[in-house]
Amino acid sequence: MELEGEHGENKPNLWLWIGILTISTLAVAYESEIFVGVVEEATKGLGLTPLFTGVILLPMVGGAAEYVTAVGVALKNNMDLSVSVAMGSSLLVALLIAPVLVLVGQAMGYPMDLNFNPFEIVAVVVAVVVANLISLDGKSNWLEGVLLLATYVILGAAFYFQPG
Repeated sequence: MELEGEHGENKPNLWLWIGILTISTLAVAYESEIFVGVVEEATKGLGLTPLFTGVILLPMVGGAAEYVTAVGVALKNNMDLSVSVAMGSSLLVALLIAPVLVLVGQAMGYPMDLNFNPFEIVAVVVAVVVANLISLDGKSNWLEGVLLLATYVILGAAFYFQPG
């Protein structure tokens, strides 16, 4: 007795889905180029520095879906998953995206180094230390959330007034 799926009658068309994925990737890349152009014009019009835009505004806009997911999961009282979603995107950028951008930039003739100035290094150290202290005990309360938001506002103000 043969089961219906043994000979692959219900097997998905791999090449179709690879094509759809490729087309979707190209569409997102094109839309990203449009977004970058609009953001450059808007920041020039508002008088914002590229440093503030790149460190504060773009991550806020780019991570909006992750933030909504993290808050939604937290409202369902699943804090482990909420923290994992929030911290996971930072790890992804630090450990995958940045090194890939360095390599791809070098290959394309647009070298990008990871040479940060002391101000940026201090900001990263402060953010990491505060996040680690908050998550160290495995518990959270409203005061720790306010501390994280205050740290973000202080760093945002510092990057806003930092000359480009």
